[in-house]
Amino acid sequence: MARPRQALLTRERIVEAAAALIDAEGLDACSMRRLATELGVQGPSLYNHFATKAEIVDAVAEAVVAQVDISVFRGNDWREGLRLWAKSYHGVLCAHPNIVPVLATGPGRRPAGLAMAEAVYGALIEAGWSRARATHIGALMRYLITGSAIGSFALGFEADPELYDRFPHLHRAHELAAHRDAVDEGAFELGLDLLINSLSDRYDQGVRR
Repeated sequence: MARPRQALLTRERIVEAAAALIDAEGLDACSMRRLATELGVQGPSLYNHFATKAEIVDAVAEAVVAQVDISVFRGNDWREGLRLWAKSYHGVLCAHPNIVPVLATGPGRRPAGLAMAEAVYGALIEAGWSRARATHIGALMRYLITGSAIGSFALGFEADPELYDRFPHLHRAHELAAHRDAVDEGAFELGLDLLINSLSDRYDQGVRR
């Protein structure tokens, strides 16, 4: 009986395997050797598709950003578009937190990243914000979204009540980890509300430069 043929190695298969590896074990785990092992191929075969590990990681970042819904800017007020986009972007990053450090550096040459920046910037310009303020708003949104996805505030506190005996205002900090979703998501939602409401007030007052 003939042996089953091995699945054809493609860029898509490599990116999918790399994304799964990064999600599970982090960026450092995604070496060319480890990736070849996961795919059941010889290491050199990867170089037929990608010259370096950095190129693979960049392709994973591109695939992650491509999941963000930027269609929300069409047919919506800039405030609602910004809010819906931020929630979509935040949700995607929270599903793939280990790739956030790569995305936090900016879009680079990635088409999906540049398309997202174009959608955000374009919506703000079309709404009447000056180019300078639109740039500032885009930067603020990136800080909020990537910053809130890069790590958990709640998990930063040890679940040891005795640790906080000398810190009376932190006497319940050991409980935060058990309420991670409420704490982290609540903080993001609050930050998003404060930011958009503040921008909306300035906009309505005609302060758009």
